[in-house]
Formats: sequence, C-alpha cells, structure tokens
Amino acid sequence: MKNKKFRRIFLIVADSAGVGEEPDAALFGDVGSNTWAHAAASVGGIKVPVMESFGVGELDEVEGVKVVKDHPHAYSMRLRELSNGKDTMTGHWEMMGILTTKPFQTFTDTGFPKELIDELEKRTGHKIIGNYSSSGTEILKVLGEEQMRDNSLIVYTSADSVLQIAAHEEVTGLDELYRCCEIARELCMRPEWMVGRVIARPYVGDNKDNFKRTPNRHDYTVSPTGIQAMDILKDKGYMTSAVGKINDIFNAAGITKTVHTVSNIDGMDKTIEQVKNDDWEGMCFVNLVEFDSEYGHRRNPVGYARALEEFDQKLAEMLPLMREDDLLMITADHGNDPTFHGTDHTREKVPLLIYSPSLEKGRYLEERESFADIGATILENFSLKKDPSMIGKIITEIFE
Repeated sequence: MKNKKFRRIFLIVADSAGVGEEPDAALFGDVGSNTWAHAAASVGGIKVPVMESFGVGELDEVEGVKVVKDHPHAYSMRLRELSNGKDTMTGHWEMMGILTTKPFQTFTDTGFPKELIDELEKRTGHKIIGNYSSSGTEILKVLGEEQMRDNSLIVYTSADSVLQIAAHEEVTGLDELYRCCEIARELCMRPEWMVGRVIARPYVGDNKDNFKRTPNRHDYTVSPTGIQAMDILKDKGYMTSAVGKINDIFNAAGITKTVHTVSNIDGMDKTIEQVKNDDWEGMCFVNLVEFDSEYGHRRNPVGYARALEEFDQKLAEMLPLMREDDLLMITADHGNDPTFHGTDHTREKVPLLIYSPSLEKGRYLEERESFADIGATILENFSLKKDPSMIGKIITEIFE
C-alpha cells in the first residue's frame, strides 16, 4: 500500500477518437484518416480548453486547438496499436495487456452465411429477416412492422464484428429475445462464424414512425483470450469499476463493479459520482460510446466535434473534485473518422493524456508502440507484476 503513488486511477476511453493514421493504415484501407482533425475542421475549429491544457495540441494539428507546451500536471503522447485489428474489443483488450494477432471477423459487405442463418432459424423457431449491415434505428423503420406481424427476428450487422438481433419487446418478449441471442452466441463460437459480440436489441412502438430501442440491450461477448490487468487488480483486492460497455467488452472478466450508461454525458456524470465517492482504491475504467456509435459510424463530423467539446466541459467539472493521489488517463481504442469513406472504424494512433494534481514534470512524450503501456503502468502503480503472457511497457515518467 505504501508503494502506490496513486490510490485511484480513472481511465476514460473516448471511443474511436483517433489522432491520425497508423504506419500500416494502407493494409486496412485507411490512409488519410484522422478522426480528431477532420471532426474539428468540419466546424471550423473546436474548443477543448481542458484537453488543450493537457497538451493534446502537441499530438496533431487540430483546428481550434492551441499547442500548449507548458503543462506540468499532465503528460501527452500518442500510442500505436500493436494488435492486428481496429475494433473495440481488440483495442480495449490491448490496453489491458492482451495482444490480438488474428482480427475478429466482420460480415459488413456480405451479411452472414446462409448456413448460419438457416441454423439460427431452425434452432430458434423464428424466421430471420434482414441479414445486412445497417444502422439499428434505420432497420427498424424498414423491417420493424414485418417483425411484429410475423414474430420474426431482425438480424443485422455493422462495421464491427457483431451479430445483432432486434425484436419487439412486447410481441416477441425479452426472455425469448435473450434465448435466441444465446443460441446465436453458441453458433457464433464456431471459428468460421466467430464474431466478437452478439447483441440483443429490443424495441417498442406500434409503427415505423415511433419505434424506439429500449435500455434492455444485452451483449453476449467472447471472453478475453488471456490474463489481463483487471484480473490481477481484482485478485489483489482492488476495485475495478466498469462504466459503460466495459463489462460487455471484457465479458465481466476482472470486473468488480458495473455501471450502465445511456450516453456520453451520463457516463461522465456517473464517473464524476465515483470521483466524489472516496471509499475505494483501484481503477475506474470508462467507455464513452457515443463518439463511435452516434457520430463516427453515422459519418456525422459536426456531431463528433460537438461531442468532443461536451466531453471537455465534463472534464472541467471533474478536475476540481480530483484528489492529489488520483490519476486521470484519457485515450481511445481506434479511430472512426466521420469524414472517411464507408462506415467502418479507421486504423489510427490514439491519444494518451495523463493528468494528476500531484504531477510536477508533465510534458510531451515520444510515441509509444502499444496501447498495452496503459495497463502495464497501472499495474506498476499498485506494485503488481503483469503475467508473462501480457504485453506493455511502463510509462516510467509519471512516477518521477
């Protein structure tokens, strides 16, 4: 206990907020992508004074953001992704020390194979409709009334490695939807059909003009492929609080507390509540998904820019509440350039901003080769050793 420098660490993932193409972006078709810069340019510049004061302007040229070189309470740096992929699970798992060499499959362009759909119909007893990539709200407008009439299941995917099933909460029922998703999860454990997540997407309403998805979404994920930093923290008695979809991404592995959220603002409000609550030690791991789901995939650069500004405003509320022995880490899990072609994630470097009131030598640091340096540094803070299977190097400067 005496060897820890920080008693509580808040790791906030601005989901998809990348800062420019990776060196291997050409392999992913992502040359020229830059989520932060292009979102900011779409509105003629953004105002993010808190992150600006942390040194985010040193990471890339972002319209409206000044380059602040004197920031003793914060370190700024870029991280490269060592894993092979650009999806949510790969990025988050790498932060906690897991190297993924085989990317999760996507079925964005083709839909799911006929063999899988046939088996899903047989096992669930429901006709499958849809089977293409779509926005979840848009597909309800097209197929929701048919789903209600026939008590079928709407199956769809996205740019992620995901199979989503939508059904009316009152016609089909939640229990039945969840049962069908469990069957889909079992089928999608086969190597040829493996996806990262199966998601139940219940909705209500009586026609295409008023359908609305409910908060009773449920994710069925695969477990991490190895030991990760939260497993070690939990085993040693530290709290590992998961805010947002972190619990789903890790299939609850290594997590002691789960807090569900409905938006970026809700996620920050609930994180701020944990800042105010002083009776814990460990890590609070936060995912703010709307950057990705609402603005990146939907190619809404103006919305993305405004979401970055709203996030910064929430950080301004959070900082005065932080204690001397608190540490804040702000990062992302991949890119999703809202001005880029298609609707897929983009292979980008991510920012890492590290702040504490007690830091005195904060500055810009050179680019690092893996997201896993986050998890390695967190374990070092609590005087814990990473498993030999884990990757990541300690960011030693924050302990100076």
